Amino acid sequence: MNSYSYRLDSFEGPLDLLLYLISKHKLNINDIKISLLLEQYLEYIEGVEEQDFEYAGEFLEMAARLILIKTLSLLPKHDEAQELKQELQGRLIEYSLCKKAAARLRESYRADAIFVKKPSTIEVSKAYTHVHSPDDLLAAFFGISSQQARKAPVNAAVFKPIVSKRIVSVASKILYVLRRLYKTGKCDTASLYEDITDKSEKIATFLAILELTKSGTIYLNDDNSEITFDRTRRRKRESEAI
Repeated sequence: MNSYSYRLDSFEGPLDLLLYLISKHKLNINDIKISLLLEQYLEYIEGVEEQDFEYAGEFLEMAARLILIKTLSLLPKHDEAQELKQELQGRLIEYSLCKKAAARLRESYRADAIFVKKPSTIEVSKAYTHVHSPDDLLAAFFGISSQQARKAPVNAAVFKPIVSKRIVSVASKILYVLRRLYKTGKCDTASLYEDITDKSEKIATFLAILELTKSGTIYLNDDNSEITFDRTRRRKRESEAI
């Protein structure tokens, strides 16, 4: 006996199994051969002992119906067998049409899809359309005036840290550096910042050194620790003036 890979739980019911057998053997559903169909059907449900009898009851009932149709067809008068056969064919045709309809519905199934409607554009006018009475406008004006009146005057002490700071000009520090270098010709860079605690004065001194270096009046050594006055350039300027 041939072995089959299908089990009863592969079919939705006995009609589903019969349709499979009809399709497999290319039988005419309008004139099925009960003998061949019964033989194949019994082979498929041969393992019913191992199945759940409550589930397989429909398959066994259909097997009994097929056996009854075949038995009645062997009698001299088999009108009843023909009626039962036609009834079974009608059920198979109806079930076949239902399966085809279900397949089409399954293809058009869209329950798992998400459809989102595009947000509608709402036109909003930015024009201020509310109409105020003169009393409302007057109350608003007095409200603003009272708020201005309640504001505390600015305290002059807030600006004291800014105004009280001494501002040292870069020009004054240029003269300071040149006086230090005029007699000796050189000095340590750090000595120019001695006894200077004011931040503004330190910055002015640093900028003065940069300006003098840029103009070539002084120059720094490699590690910027010593400043030298350029006497050669000074003498050249004096001779050009003469």
